[in-house]
Amino acid sequence: MAQVTFPDSLLGLTAEVREIEVPAANYRELVLALDKRFNGLSAALDKMAVAIDGQIYQDAFLEPLQVNSEVFFMQRIEGG
Repeated sequence: MAQVTFPDSLLGLTAEVREIEVPAANYRELVLALDKRFNGLSAALDKMAVAIDGQIYQDAFLEPLQVNSEVFFMQRIEGG
């Protein structure tokens, strides 16, 4: 199980932060599981960076998730 933290604004809801547990072996499975639970969320997650246990990844699709991994989504900052 991965412990997932993301802002409800991704779901078009409140400004609260949601924390849930999701069974997933890697980030790709995690996004698919979240998209099943919250229809259309994967499109928003494609535009986010992710921190897995404190390490930030921009493209983490194959990054393995250990049991009780903590996964955080954050807005990717483009440009410069």
